[in-house]
Amino acid sequence: MTNMRVKNGLLLTAAMASVFLLSGCFMNQSQSEPSSTASATTPSGTPSASSSASPTTSVAGSPSSSPSTPVAGGPGLCKAASLTASLDSKGGGAAGSVYMKLIVTNSGTDSCVLSGYPGVSLTASPTGDPIGAAATRDNSVPVTDVVLAPGKTGVAQLRYTQAGNYPDCTRTPAAGYRIYPPEDTASLFVAQQQDACSNSTINLLSVQAFQAG
Repeated sequence: MTNMRVKNGLLLTAAMASVFLLSGCFMNQSQSEPSSTASATTPSGTPSASSSASPTTSVAGSPSSSPSTPVAGGPGLCKAASLTASLDSKGGGAAGSVYMKLIVTNSGTDSCVLSGYPGVSLTASPTGDPIGAAATRDNSVPVTDVVLAPGKTGVAQLRYTQAGNYPDCTRTPAAGYRIYPPEDTASLFVAQQQDACSNSTINLLSVQAFQAG
């Protein structure tokens, strides 16, 4: 009887050991299998839409910068020393204003670039200080690079408002217009007598950016 009990105990122990081993093998196999949430791929092998992607930067509609700088080796900026200036007042006028074309001509031997607004003031002499306020910028036309070959012209519309339109204007005679090309500290002068206002709060002049002539 004792031998029978020992034999049955050994069989039970062996059966339990087999169950434990099978259970351990099953757990190891499930841990080694890849997760179903691993990065999925499309049939072509590329990451699916759910996978992360590097952000892109849109350049469309990027704000424009100030007038461009000439490319190295290309034409430089037009300077007063190689320009001549004139005014064409055939544009007419309206409501006490006169519209003129400010024309600059490349009188040099090399091409150059006009880009932006001229500085314009009424003065008593070619080197005189401004009388009243300098011209304000009229931004109704875009700034553009105007390449002037020798002998070619650039044009900016200049508006002069009659001083008599302002009852509080302290009238002062001006001999003409002192003109600074964009980004230049030297100036040109166009003789044309006008009434100016010495009041700095009164704006008689406005000017557009240079365009091709």
